[in-house]
Amino acid sequence: MADIVTEAVAEIRRIALEELEVEGTVEPAHDLLRDLHLDSLGLTVLAVGLENRFRVMLSEEDAQGVHTVEDLARLVAARVQATKPHVEAHP
Repeated sequence: MADIVTEAVAEIRRIALEELEVEGTVEPAHDLLRDLHLDSLGLTVLAVGLENRFRVMLSEEDAQGVHTVEDLARLVAARVQATKPHVEAHP
């Protein structure tokens, strides 16, 4: 799951810099609203970009506990993990 979090952070950085024109660095500890100055449209662009890249669905309920870049990356990773088929070990 750590690899997915790392990939999600990289994708958040790409979207923030290329599509949302956020200036400066985008770090995992950055607050999406306070530090990156994202408004509702920016958050939507970010969410849709992540949904498309990772083939997951993010809902408004998901957003309740998301404040930082890392929170969002962990949420995406959890959604990716939840969509993977579980492989059962055979004795």
